[in-house]
Order: sequence, then structure tokens, then C-alpha cells
Amino acid sequence: MHNPSVLVIEDEEKLRKLVATYFKRENYQVFEAADGVEGVTLFEDHPMDLVILDIMMPGYDGWTVCRRIREESQVPVILLTARSEENDKLFGFELGADDYMTKPFSVKELMARSKALLKRSGVVSEEKQYQIGELWVDTDRHHVEVKGKVIDLTPKEYELLLLFLKNSNQAMERETILNKVWGYDYYGDDRTVDTHVKRLRHKLGDVSQRIRTLRGVGYIFEVTKE
Repeated sequence: MHNPSVLVIEDEEKLRKLVATYFKRENYQVFEAADGVEGVTLFEDHPMDLVILDIMMPGYDGWTVCRRIREESQVPVILLTARSEENDKLFGFELGADDYMTKPFSVKELMARSKALLKRSGVVSEEKQYQIGELWVDTDRHHVEVKGKVIDLTPKEYELLLLFLKNSNQAMERETILNKVWGYDYYGDDRTVDTHVKRLRHKLGDVSQRIRTLRGVGYIFEVTKE
């Protein structure tokens, strides 16, 4: 599965960079445009899976860009605006926008809505079950087994295991793990990650050998050994 590509068209540089940073941290391929004209050019030159589109911009405004996109694509579009009038929202939906966020907004909420749209459009699909050696995980039921024995994990231990499974054979820095499991606004430190990895290893028994410590970096979950 390819990393989804996202086009962020926003003339407010600080906000554009913030949104782009969040998407990059989630392994999305991000394209940035500072105005509507640049946005349309990027959209026509690169296949996109999602467009985050500001309405009030120099050059082409968001309405114009949305029209141009809809002439050739049904890619999900989320509109951003400082205005919250109902007529604006209705007009955006009439033009074919999929969602709408009024500034100021939570970037976390934007990420959640983006993922929901990408799932709906079939770009991102969640793995339902993982079978790796003696480890079996059913994500629908939050069910974990090792050698057929049910393993009781805390919510954070389960999230940590799922993060390792989704990023298997990839080196993960402690800070990245902290951000993805505990959130960007968590004020803990790297020791939080180490403590939870230690507990997870203890509960996983022999499977814990797959979680390797990378000195000075973080951890890697190996799936090549059988």
C-alpha cells in the first residue's frame, strides 16, 4: 500500500507548515501550495489522495480551486475557512467538498477527519488481524494471543504493540513512539516509552525477542525471523 499523498493549499504559512508537519509525521506524502494557482498546478501534476483547501486565498480562491478539482477528480476535499456562516458550508458542499473546518481548529481533529475520508474512499484500509509467528492480534476485538494463550494488555501496551505491528521492520525513534501513542501534547519523556516496552516484552514472552532496542535511537519490531 502506498503512502497517501496530501495537498495542503493554504496561504497562511504558519498554519500550512503545522498541518504539513502533522501529516508527514503520519508518513503521508505532503505537497504544499501558498495560493490557489500553485495548488491547481500541483494537483494537475501529481496524483493526490486528499486535498486540504483554504477558501480565502490570493489568485484562485478555494471555491474556484474546488470547482477545478471536481471537473476532473472525486478526490476527498476538506475546506478550511475563518468564516462559519451556514451558507458558506452549503455552498462548499454544493461544489463537491467532503468536509468543512472553521478556523481556529484542532489539527488532531483535522487528522481524524482526513483518515476517515481516506478510509471511506478506499485509500487507507486498516489491517484487521495480524499473525506473526506465535503472535496473533485481532484488532476488532482488541484481542492478543501468544501460543494460543490470551495476553492481557493495558490500553497503552496494546496501542504500543499495534504501532510496532503497523511499522514492522522500521526503526522507530522514542520521540515518534511517544507522539503516536501518547499524543503530541503529552509532557512525559522517553522513559515512559522504555517502561511500557519493558512491560510489553514481559507479557509477550518469546515474541518479545522481535522488539529490538536500537541504541541511541529507539526500537524496531522484526517480522523476518520465524
